[in-house]
Amino acid sequence: MTLFRKTLLASAVLALAACSSMGGMGGGQTTHANLTGSEEVPPVSTGASGSADITVASDGSVSGKITTTGMNAVAAHIHQGAPGANGPVIVPFEKAADGSWAPKAGAKLNEAQLAAYKAGNTYVNVHSPEHKPGEIRAQLQP
Repeated sequence: MTLFRKTLLASAVLALAACSSMGGMGGGQTTHANLTGSEEVPPVSTGASGSADITVASDGSVSGKITTTGMNAVAAHIHQGAPGANGPVIVPFEKAADGSWAPKAGAKLNEAQLAAYKAGNTYVNVHSPEHKPGEIRAQLQP
């Protein structure tokens, strides 16, 4: 077997393993969002951007990743809040690598937060020293 085929086979096995572990989370709904300064409340003029891929399982368990570019990110969160409104942090994230953030272990939405997520009333934002309330943001639209 060639090295290419071995690598391809290993990648397929890892992908299947990742998919099978998702089933243990009670199924999930993944939301992709692009973070920008114009989505912040109030809007922020910045060259920074980001993306979020957030999965929320039927039991409220949260997994996923936020990736940023062009900023000195110091904190990232999921907040409960309608579009155009600010709200409290409901899921704190931890820095995983430069420009990458992941939910803290065991992150889980309660019943009210899960309902807010399903209604589109949660958002992701990333904070910087230059923009402490948040530099980039995106509403989560499941």
